[in-house]
Amino acid sequence: MQMNQIREYLSFCAAGQLVDCSTPLVMGIINVTPDSFAVRCSSCTEAGILHDASVMLQQGADILDIGGYSTRPNAPFVSEEEEWQRLRLALKTIRNAWPDVPVSVDTFRSEIARRAVSEYATNIINDVSGGQWDEQMFATVAQLGVPYVLTHTYWLTPDQQKASCEHDVVSDVLAFLQERLDQLHQAGVADVIIDPGFGLGKTVEESYCLLREMAVLQVLHAPVLAGLSRKSMFFKPLQITPKDALNATTAANVLALERGANILRVHDVKAAREAVQVVQLTYSYSL
Repeated sequence: MQMNQIREYLSFCAAGQLVDCSTPLVMGIINVTPDSFAVRCSSCTEAGILHDASVMLQQGADILDIGGYSTRPNAPFVSEEEEWQRLRLALKTIRNAWPDVPVSVDTFRSEIARRAVSEYATNIINDVSGGQWDEQMFATVAQLGVPYVLTHTYWLTPDQQKASCEHDVVSDVLAFLQERLDQLHQAGVADVIIDPGFGLGKTVEESYCLLREMAVLQVLHAPVLAGLSRKSMFFKPLQITPKDALNATTAANVLALERGANILRVHDVKAAREAVQVVQLTYSYSL
């Protein structure tokens, strides 16, 4: 099925502005953690943050996504105050340099979300837990009036490793996202972006199944975010390191775009922007 046959016109509201993502957007990842999943942290200082954000924006990032708590396997626990101090440096630095750039904060804690929006005008809250790890998250996001990234995960806590069992992963993801979408709308959250959660408590096989069947998410009538960047679904079967997984990530991003992804969340903005352009060009020409 062609990309222009499965994508509806989709948008969300951020900072009072309508963001059109019928043309796919690129979200650049800025991890202010010393143990980033894919690469060593270069954004743990003000100079590093400025450099990384500047490069991403020059390469075509539409949104900067800032995270202060790694959810990679075996990542150490981070207190709420430590997470906030990490985020605060990045938010302050980016807001001073680029007051109007759309910023997302990657957190599962409602109080972090509240402070990020109220103190630094954060535009989007990106919650890897889908609201499961903080029961106040949905109400908080509703009060804040910002878009929310709703992510599926099998983990019940940030440090839980996946149990040894099999899942009907596509049905599980659809059911979870539909139920939580309804809860969010009932709570008063108007703008929800959905993320199937590649690799989050899922086996390599389950993640590829999700990628193959991603087009079914269109039935939920919400923008779809694909977070595939340098994940274990690539470096484990290919027997490479996360650092060497850019080519695999780009291939998967193209597949995700073909299946209706509206936002690519990536470490490598230039490659993702070019993937978006190539897919668009493929469907723009006719003979």
